[in-house]
Amino acid sequence: MSDRPSEWDKYLLGSVLFISLLIGGGTASGLYTDTLIEVAAIVSAALVFSQGSGQRIPHSVLWLLIFAVALVVLQIVPLPAAIFSGLRPKLLLADSGLVGETRFRFVSVGVGRTIECLLYLVALAAFFLSVLRLRAEQVQALLPFFFVGVICNGLAGAIQYSLSNDVAIEGLLPFTINAGLFANENHFAALLFVSIPFVAYYGLFRGHLLSGSLGLATLLLLLLAAGSRAGVLIGLAITVLSIVFLSARSRVSGLSILAVFIGLSAYTIGAWTKIEADAIDPDFGRGEFARTTIEGIKENWATGVGFGNFQKAYQIYEKEGMIYSKYVNHAHNEYLEIVFEGGFAAIILMGFYLILLFQALTKGRRAPLQKAALLSVSFLLIHSLVDYPLRTEALAMTFAFMNAIIFHKGFAARQKSELIEIDHNGEKFLVPIGTPS
Repeated sequence: MSDRPSEWDKYLLGSVLFISLLIGGGTASGLYTDTLIEVAAIVSAALVFSQGSGQRIPHSVLWLLIFAVALVVLQIVPLPAAIFSGLRPKLLLADSGLVGETRFRFVSVGVGRTIECLLYLVALAAFFLSVLRLRAEQVQALLPFFFVGVICNGLAGAIQYSLSNDVAIEGLLPFTINAGLFANENHFAALLFVSIPFVAYYGLFRGHLLSGSLGLATLLLLLLAAGSRAGVLIGLAITVLSIVFLSARSRVSGLSILAVFIGLSAYTIGAWTKIEADAIDPDFGRGEFARTTIEGIKENWATGVGFGNFQKAYQIYEKEGMIYSKYVNHAHNEYLEIVFEGGFAAIILMGFYLILLFQALTKGRRAPLQKAALLSVSFLLIHSLVDYPLRTEALAMTFAFMNAIIFHKGFAARQKSELIEIDHNGEKFLVPIGTPS
């Protein structure tokens, strides 16, 4: 009987990640494809956790997830109606037939949508925790599944852009595909730019400089073709930082890095052609969405309106002159939308997460793969200031995967095993043995 540890769990979780990138690009609620991904993630996580052993999960991260789930559950628990007195405008105090006419009410103004969000969160948490349970080399082995998913999206996008500037595919998935395999071109662009640090890692540390350079050039060209202004600028910035941040510990020559920077200069010229000053924020744009959302937050800061209910509650605070045939489905600022839906408790949880992320960035030596994940997560969080990328299953699962890399304990152990202690003039130093992967 072989003593070699099983590998089925990495293939199982890798398949979930790959499938989410194929069919998880929709933004509408109630999509059966999203439900399939969520069920697959939960079942896969249950199978991974059925194994007796695994990597230790950081307690701080675990508590963050517990409190996040508890916050969503609290929003769908009947509470005494007196609690809401003075905490919410009358228009949002409608009686609920589910819990009686007078005595009880929910925090959520739309319980069904909040239950959908709960399943969404539980699936992401389950996938995140199951990846944390894998060995470090298994986590690294999930990258090919991610790359194949990105390649499939890139090929779909390339075919669309080669045929026309506006090619919509209907009937293949329960949402209209507008860019790559996504309903939203900005979210397609987000997938492309979060891939850049991993492609840079692949080229600089895995010995595939040529294929990595070609992959990087392809991603940048697709970003230009997608036409997302935020995606273009973030793609440029994340490429520069990836090369600077990661190349310091790689074996790639300075000449190669210089060649990439020359290519980036040419890319910058193309990027600026995509941006017009008068198109950054028209009168009916993200600035107006933010102002209206902040008005809603001021009147619902204590409890929020319930996760998934932005669209329903936002309409109450819209100015009459801003009501058009097209309605506002999201705030286009993930942080404002989360606070509007989750209240003050959501601010605390977001702050807690950002503190943990900052500690991961500053505490000790990080493996190159963890540095790449930190860059991707950071820029996805920046993009969330002007969009809602984490509202799609594909990017949310990618976000969970990248966070699992960041907070995984196994990479620190591998780093230590790749160090050797030397004595120099009576002082002891830890020196790396070769270049870690």
